[in-house]
Amino acid sequence: MPKHTAPQDQSVRLLKVGERVRHILSELLARGEAHDEVLRAHTIAVTEVRMSPDLRNAKVYVKPLLGEDEDVVVKALCTNTAFFQREVAQRLGLKFAPKLQFRPDESFDEASRIESLLDDPKVRRDLDGE
Repeated sequence: MPKHTAPQDQSVRLLKVGERVRHILSELLARGEAHDEVLRAHTIAVTEVRMSPDLRNAKVYVKPLLGEDEDVVVKALCTNTAFFQREVAQRLGLKFAPKLQFRPDESFDEASRIESLLDDPKVRRDLDGE
């Protein structure tokens, strides 16, 4: 009789695989294994990896240190996608290697925007009034 997996188990598996991919990519970037001068010149944080339910696609969110040259770094990562996919496939050991899509992480910008809204004197007055 086939074993059915609960949706919670599937989401945990997606999170675990995404985290493994994040660690592999972070290690590759930290060691400077990609033969690209742009990538070697920047310190890049892999902030999150979101896997598709079938584990064939991965959206990789990256942020260069201090947010400098974000577009240039993402373009360099996209140029070297084949190298990163090959390395992830070898180290991950899954049946299919996930196709990587590199994207800039905008969550830090959004957090800064919310912080500036909360620092507005009108908002602060309303919050203190409660």
